Amino acid sequence: MGVQIVFMFLDKFIQYIRHEKRYSPHTVSAYESDLEQFMLFLNPPGTTPKVTHPSEITHHDIRNWMVLLMDNQLLARSVNRKIATLRKYFKFLLQEGEVTANPTSRINAPKVPKSLPTVVDGVKLTGMLDGGMDTGDIPVFADDFAGVRDKLIIEMLFGTGMRLAEITGLKEADINFYESTVKVLGKRNKQRIIPLNTELVLLLKRYLELKKSENFNNNSLMLLVTNKGADAYPKLIYLTVQKYLSHISTQDKKSPHVLRHTFATSLLNGGADLNAIKELLGHANLSATQIYTHNSVERLKSIYKQAHPKA
Repeated sequence: MGVQIVFMFLDKFIQYIRHEKRYSPHTVSAYESDLEQFMLFLNPPGTTPKVTHPSEITHHDIRNWMVLLMDNQLLARSVNRKIATLRKYFKFLLQEGEVTANPTSRINAPKVPKSLPTVVDGVKLTGMLDGGMDTGDIPVFADDFAGVRDKLIIEMLFGTGMRLAEITGLKEADINFYESTVKVLGKRNKQRIIPLNTELVLLLKRYLELKKSENFNNNSLMLLVTNKGADAYPKLIYLTVQKYLSHISTQDKKSPHVLRHTFATSLLNGGADLNAIKELLGHANLSATQIYTHNSVERLKSIYKQAHPKA
């Protein structure tokens, strides 16, 4: 019964962030996974329950979980995210009057080593999208439905800086051909409008023509669909990006977020205002956008070393 009470409060919290806070499905899923993992750590299956109410959880329990996670080689960034989940959870329990103290207040999160955003070579990426490889004229994208859809995924991510969850959730109705814009639903259901370049608009029209000619039975309202017409799913987008970035990059990271980083870095290197990039990316705070200035500084250092006689 005690374990059921613990999970009952977890369920109430999940409903709270889903319906009242209106967090994205991806964020809700991550919170739920983190909390269930922590609860199973406290009360392993097949053992006598140690914790029967959230008020019994101490900062020692949380520290022991952190040690286990780090012993299992979990990155500091991932551990911090899980601790952030617990902070939010106990803040909710305080509001509900179920606990009188927040045990996470005595927890120091592990330091995260600073790393620059991973990007791909914009010239090589543009060369691939414009019809060939960087070393020749070998077409990378087929001219059938699947090929045009795959090209649209890469063009859309590189041309708009959208997140994986955002491009997966796009509907056909979100595209405004008259204004050449796309309406994106970002984190915490915050909407933003992103302009579309001319080539992307033409590619979208070509894709929608092919999609219509396929005569899919389910008539999905989503923009991106599978070869059988079902709604596109995150893994399809991820694997598509990984496949095509392999043509132009040998780096380990080949994800949709790499294209988001490349979008932001390209804008900054092209002279775009940092606040404008913030709005395009859908960042809540400018501090999240400022990380791209480091990439720009590294580029300037490289140019300086090549060009200055004293470098």
